[in-house]
Amino acid sequence: MRTIGALSVAALMVGTMAVKAETLKFAYASNATPTVEAMKKFGEILEQKTNGDITVQYFPDSQLGGERELVELVQAGTIDFTKVSGGLMESFAPVYGVFSMPYLFNSEEHFYKAMDDAQIMQPIYETTKDRGIVGLTYFNSGARSFYTVKKPIKSVADLKGLKFRVMQSPTSIKMVQLLGATPIAMGQAEVYTSLQQGVLDGAENNEYAITIARHGEVAKYYSYDVHTRIPDIMLVSRKTLEKLSDENRQAVLDAASEATAYHKQVWAEAIEAEKKKAEEDFGVQFFYPDVSAFQAAVQPMYNELKAEPEKYAVYEAIKAVK
Repeated sequence: MRTIGALSVAALMVGTMAVKAETLKFAYASNATPTVEAMKKFGEILEQKTNGDITVQYFPDSQLGGERELVELVQAGTIDFTKVSGGLMESFAPVYGVFSMPYLFNSEEHFYKAMDDAQIMQPIYETTKDRGIVGLTYFNSGARSFYTVKKPIKSVADLKGLKFRVMQSPTSIKMVQLLGATPIAMGQAEVYTSLQQGVLDGAENNEYAITIARHGEVAKYYSYDVHTRIPDIMLVSRKTLEKLSDENRQAVLDAASEATAYHKQVWAEAIEAEKKKAEEDFGVQFFYPDVSAFQAAVQPMYNELKAEPEKYAVYEAIKAVK
């Protein structure tokens, strides 16, 4: 049986009462189809496991705000669940910044093995429990690479002087700076117009940004430098966990784990379909630069990481995963 460290089932029940026949609220921003399906699968599994004691009501596509606002709503207990980028979580718990480190994972297989390692992830999920939120599980959000409007990125030199949208993550900002470009932190909703108007020369994301967000209408060059694999993190309000019965709380944990397993099945096939769509429907060209110079350019980030023991310990644990 999985527990959440200090938030063990027994401890959470002290002074609380079980609540049945409850509808829990799950709000999220715009997302790729497989991730939306996995979040819905979580609700279906949870309802099955609790014999209908718990149902999940969804508020999709930023109906209740952007990712930062949604985390704050979970903190307050206004909503019960959300799913946000691990990059954003860095501003709530600095240790999450390790996932924004460039070239942290060698491959998708390495990513999955590290993220499924409870000894690595459980302490990270718990770092925000005192702030009212707890990590439940993760979803693959793909490998992030650069895409541009005017020219492809074939080398580090091609990045010099260009303006790129990055997430509101200090680590992502530092990475782009070391690569010679200018990082501009902004919300995903602003990127299309900024690319169109020349405020941005490019952005960095997975293939879904080209198709679902339709960035491929203005940015025709996608370069697989594969600099980061930043997980999405599913969060639950600590207030929600504390009011559930032992059995229903465990059902939440198990449903989250099973939703991640489901997501793995549908993600790989879906991302290949999006690449094909980007080529055929949007006319996007794909490039595969030698990443060794990219890796060398960002090495100072790992030298500096040694001064942050918590992050560096996670980095070493991830690199040790076979």
